[in-house]
Amino acid sequence: MNKKAKIGICGNVGSFSEEAAIHYCQKNKIEDYELVYLITAENTLSAVTLGEVDKGIFPIENSNGGIVYESVYAMAKYTFNIEKMFDIDVRHCLLVLPGKKLEDINKIASHQQALKQCKMYLKKRWPDAELLDWPDTAQAARDLNEGNLTPDTAVVAPLVCSKLYNLDVLEEGIQDLKFNFTTFIAAVK
Repeated sequence: MNKKAKIGICGNVGSFSEEAAIHYCQKNKIEDYELVYLITAENTLSAVTLGEVDKGIFPIENSNGGIVYESVYAMAKYTFNIEKMFDIDVRHCLLVLPGKKLEDINKIASHQQALKQCKMYLKKRWPDAELLDWPDTAQAARDLNEGNLTPDTAVVAPLVCSKLYNLDVLEEGIQDLKFNFTTFIAAVK
């Protein structure tokens, strides 16, 4: 009997890393797996090297936002093997608490990489909004839902987070480039 593959991801439920891990498993015909939500690249690579997960999935570069520095710094700390590098298309959405309108928003929270990928949109549409760097796009959505962010905050996150965390979609596809690909690494010990 085969054991279930434990796959650690750099993200929370609803993150692009979760989407990347599911894509990776489908492409590689891995049917029996469990996702372990480790939020950061550092946690993901630590779990890989300690043997706590069989594989780790984390982003390394985006076609618009460039290098994911958090991942590079984590990679410098750990010894691991790259099993595969692959891309997924990333589409960002602006999500808010139910009933909130454009004029109610003063802050926008997300992972720094997502904020980079939406830089021109944010500068043009939200020039006065305070930008909050968050550990993960999906974590920002979850924290908004749970009251860990103020009600005047919007988050940049995947569309699936609107359903997962009961948030309204103010706008879809807010990334600066229509084709916005992120390269992910599948790491093993």
